[in-house]
Formats: sequence, C-alpha cells, structure tokens
Amino acid sequence: MIYGPTVLFSLGEGAVVPLLPVLATKLGADIAMSSLIVAALVVGQLCGNLPAGWAVARFGERRTMISSGLLALVGVGLLAFATGVAMLMAAALVIGFCAAAFALARHSFMTTRVPLSFRARALSLLGGSFRFGMFIGPFVAAGLLWVFGDERASIWFLGLCLLAAVALVVFGPDPEAVAPLPTKPTAREASPADTGEPITGGIAIIPQHEGVFRTMWRYRGVLARLGVAAASLSAVRSARQAILPLWGVSIGLDAQSIALVVGLSGAIDFALFYASGQVMDRFGRLWAALPAMLLMGLGFGALALTHDLPSSTMWFAAFAMVLGVGNGLSSGILLTLGADVSPQHDPAPFLGSWRTLTDAGGALAPVLISAITALLSLAWATGLMSIVAFAGALGFIRWVPKFIPRAQLGPTAPNPGGDEG
Repeated sequence: MIYGPTVLFSLGEGAVVPLLPVLATKLGADIAMSSLIVAALVVGQLCGNLPAGWAVARFGERRTMISSGLLALVGVGLLAFATGVAMLMAAALVIGFCAAAFALARHSFMTTRVPLSFRARALSLLGGSFRFGMFIGPFVAAGLLWVFGDERASIWFLGLCLLAAVALVVFGPDPEAVAPLPTKPTAREASPADTGEPITGGIAIIPQHEGVFRTMWRYRGVLARLGVAAASLSAVRSARQAILPLWGVSIGLDAQSIALVVGLSGAIDFALFYASGQVMDRFGRLWAALPAMLLMGLGFGALALTHDLPSSTMWFAAFAMVLGVGNGLSSGILLTLGADVSPQHDPAPFLGSWRTLTDAGGALAPVLISAITALLSLAWATGLMSIVAFAGALGFIRWVPKFIPRAQLGPTAPNPGGDEG
C-alpha cells in the first residue's frame, strides 16, 4: 500500500513519455514543438506542487491520491483522442499536475509516519519506485508497440495503471489509519517564530495548520539556503538526461550506440537507489549528498574536455557510467532532506514549496544547456553543469549541518540542535 500505487503511476507515465514526441509529430508538430510538449509534463508538475500541498493538508493523503489519479484519467482521454497539438499539450500538463499531487501525498505520508532511524531508506525506496517506473516504462512501451503496432497502446496502458493505482488506494487498507500520527511535537514545529534555524528548546504545543504561502514565508530561511542547494542537485540530475544523448550525437555515434550507453548509465543509476538510503541512515545525509555531487561534477567536468579527442567515444561511455553512479547515490536525498526540515505535524504545505524549488532546478537545466550550447558549444554547457554541481556540494557542506544537525552527525550521535528532524 505504500509503494504499490507509486510504482503503478510511474510505470504508466514512463511508458508514455518516450512516445509523446512521436504523437506530436503525427499531429503536425515540428521538433521544437515536440520538445515543448514533453516539457509540458515538467511544467505541469511545477504548477501542481503548491496546490497539492494545500490539498494534502486540507483533505489528507488518501483523498488527494484518489482525486489526482482520477483527474489523470482525464489527461489519458485527452491523449488518446487528441486531434491537435494544443490538446496533446493540455493532456501533458494535466498528467504532470496529477503526478505532482500523487508524489507529494506519498512524500507527506512518509514524512509524518516513518521513524527517523530508517527514514532515508524508506524514502530511497520511494525514490526507487519512481525510478523503477521510469526505467521499465520505455521497455513496456517497446513491447506494446511490437505487439499492437500502435503508439496509443501505451496510452491505454497508462490508463490501466492509473485505474489499478486508484483501486489500490480506494479498496486497500488505509495506511493513514494503520499508522496514526505521532503526538509529540518537535522543537521546530513548536516554535512560533521558526524560520528553519536549529533550535535548542521545545514547547509542548502543536500549532494549527498553516497555509502554503504562510508556511513558505515562515520557512524562507531553509528554502532559500538548503532548498537552493537541493535545486542544484535536481538541475545536475536533469542535465545528465539532456547532455548524454546530445553528446553522443555531437561525436558522431549512431542511435543504437547512444541508446546503449545511456541505458547502461540508467541501469547503474537504478541499481544503486537503495545504497543512498543505507548511507544516509547509517552515517548522515552529507555522506550521500557530497559523493553524488562530486562524482557528477567531476564527470561533467572531465567529459567537457574529451569532445575532440581521438578516443572520445571511450571517454563518453566511461563518464556516462560515472554520472550513473553519482546519480544513483543521490536517490532519495531530495525526499529525505525535505522530510528532515519540514514541520512534522503538517509537512504538506512546506513540501509543496520544497518540491517546487527542486522541480524548478530540474526544469531550468535543459533550458540553460540549450542556451549555452547555442551561444558557445555543448562542451561549455557541460562544463557549466560541472560548476553547478560543485557549487551545490559547497551549499550542502554549508547548510546541511546548520539545518539538519542530527542527520549530519549520524543517527547514533548526540544531537546538539535538539531537533528530531
């Protein structure tokens, strides 16, 4: 009941995403418009985070997941019967919007119910559930194309996945009832003037639920500091997906070779998703965040220097694997950090702001890469992402110990900040 609905939703979405450009071109879109339709999924997710935070706080995780799943079925209908590019884009926006609500509801549930001692492992599994769907989904789409010979088969597969996910949430045991909320407030929740700074005292009063924008203002300190560092990690992750295929094309590889290298990098990424949670729970958040950022920073920086070398293909494959390892080690970090610094009694409004920041970082990276490539070159754009990775690593070094002292020292060490998060 915890991971099943997430796997189903992401599996259906992963099967449809690779075929959106194909559907767009069949409706008369050019390459630029096709890429814009794919980007509409990310835009929908960005737009959905804040309303999802409000909905989860107001109606609860279960109702939000049911409503978002049913609304996503409307997006499936728009996809299946699209007669123009505008209708296709509207469908992508709706599905992205609902994906944000679905993901935030589960993130909020895990934040309030999972004990701190294994929070990172639980959230790494949640991140792995998303990765599983997005990794396996394209293979499912390929199989459906081989069997039915029609791209719309993947759309109907998404619809079936959504129906199964909604049915599981409606008819399965309610995790919110099985795992009730803890009653003991933490120091961070109890402080009426909290801005995200570590606090040493506790007040045994649980505050009332706050709105999304009031929560955003109250936690502006942590969002503007640790949140920006987290956004840089999201940007580097997104850059990997954008740069690797473009790099393969720029050095003259064929489509099969590029797909093989990118696929192997993705397989390594997926295989390591649980390792990150183990490291964070046992040694602290920085022990996973820093190696991930440094590996990706080194991978991008070194790759930027190999474009014109005679052995550029070998270096491309090697550094793609390095980026896969770095990305795999970062699985669940953004979910865990968001859970660590959110108010435990009512995390959804804060998580809406947190996820908006991180999603914005992921959405901005491809735009930045495109602009730098047009002005200078792909190598310069790749080098820039290396700088972003190293800057993000510095941000984590500076702000993780300040806002998450318990996580910085490890689960068995004393907590000087007195904050359970």
